[in-house]
Amino acid sequence: MEPKWLSKSEREMWMRLVGVTFLLPGVLETQLKRDAGLSFFEYHVLAMLSEAENHTRSMSDLAKWSNSSLSRLSHVVTRLEKQGWVRREGCPDDRRATNAVLTAAGFAHLEASAPGHVEEVRAQVFDALTPEQVAIMAEGLGRILRSVDPGSTAAPEGSC
Repeated sequence: MEPKWLSKSEREMWMRLVGVTFLLPGVLETQLKRDAGLSFFEYHVLAMLSEAENHTRSMSDLAKWSNSSLSRLSHVVTRLEKQGWVRREGCPDDRRATNAVLTAAGFAHLEASAPGHVEEVRAQVFDALTPEQVAIMAEGLGRILRSVDPGSTAAPEGSC
C-alpha cells in the first residue's frame, strides 16, 4: 500500500517544526549556560520544582513533569545537589520513593535566572507571533503533544 505522502503545505509545516525542534533548545541553552550556568534541562527541572507545593516532587513525578527518564533525571539532580540547589529526601508517604526538594539557594538562583531566560524565550518565540497565532499554535502543539505523549503534563486535557 502506498503511504499517504505529505502535501506541499504539510511538508512545509513539518520542515519548520523540525527546524524549531532542533534549533530552539540550543539557542535557549546557550543563553542559560552563559547567564546562569545551567543547561536548558537543569533550568526546567528547577522550574518544575519551583511550581510544586513546598518546592517538592517525587523523583518519578519530577521525571514526568520534566519529560525525562528517571535515569537522566537522577544524573541531573546529582549535579544540582552538588551546587546546593536541590536536595533529595525520603518521601514520608512512601518509604520506597525519594523526593527532590528545591533549596532556598536553588530558588534564589532560579529567580535570578528567570528574567534573562524569559527575555530570550520572548525574543525567540513570542515576539514573532500575534496573540492569535500563539493561541493557534498552543492548540495545535497541544494536540500533537497529546498524540505522542497521552499523559503529558505539558498539554493537559481541555487546554485546546
